[in-house]
Amino acid sequence: MAEMNYNHLRYFWAVAHEGNLTRTAEKLNLSQSALSVQIRKLEDRLGHALFERRGRQLHLTEAGRITLDYADTIFAAGKDLIGTLSQEGRPRKVLRVGALATLSRNFQVEFLRPLLHQPDVELVLRSGTLVELLQGLETLGLDVVLTNLVPPHDAMSSFTTQPITDAPVSLVGKPERLRGEIGLRNLLRDNPVILPTEDNPVRAGFDRLCARLDVAPTIAAEVDDMALMRLLAREDVGLAVLTPIVVKNELASGLLVESRHDMGLSESFHAVTIDRKFPNPLLAPLLESHI
Repeated sequence: MAEMNYNHLRYFWAVAHEGNLTRTAEKLNLSQSALSVQIRKLEDRLGHALFERRGRQLHLTEAGRITLDYADTIFAAGKDLIGTLSQEGRPRKVLRVGALATLSRNFQVEFLRPLLHQPDVELVLRSGTLVELLQGLETLGLDVVLTNLVPPHDAMSSFTTQPITDAPVSLVGKPERLRGEIGLRNLLRDNPVILPTEDNPVRAGFDRLCARLDVAPTIAAEVDDMALMRLLAREDVGLAVLTPIVVKNELASGLLVESRHDMGLSESFHAVTIDRKFPNPLLAPLLESHI
């Protein structure tokens, strides 16, 4: 099978971002016909049309959009390679962090705080499912993944999971709901609750607690997004079962308060990495601070 000609891919990449064949040809100091030939050669190699013309405008086809995504990754990686290897051992200045889309934003900020105000450091933050993020680690598109779910480990796995913090879980709500509060069993019986979904480890612990107390609370909402849980608690939908870091600002202002009851629940946060020959030096100090 013939290899791809990356010059053809670069010409396509330039046209796709410019959106205009004539302007791109002028910038590349090529004739429009020569540029068109290069793109047709790429289309022939891939077996798909990459552009369709609508009037005077070029629009990406579905295959063109997929190709552009790959081209962005390829040429960004080339830029990173030159930057990394030309620094003669100096740390890279870009850290790519993935986090579960449902993870507490406050936790993410606290983990990254040592880098937040360094003017020579760029943070690339992406969110997604655990499967998507672990794939990002494997393809070297991410340096670290932040999660409250431990990825499965087997003999074929190359992931390393490091505990970052183990945070207590509280009942949090409006002051009116918790003023002069009663026993935990009555509190859960008399107030609707906002719970994490059943795939969250905290939920299993809460369900066991309710079984032990012989109480069936009214569930106002089951939510997989901590930011949404925070908003529902602020709207007084019910008492939220979450770690206080999620509502740190609301607790500081008095808008929300914590129950005095210790439910004996906690949520674990982890950083997942993969073995690399050239690990990102920006990451090591962040991980070492949590050993």
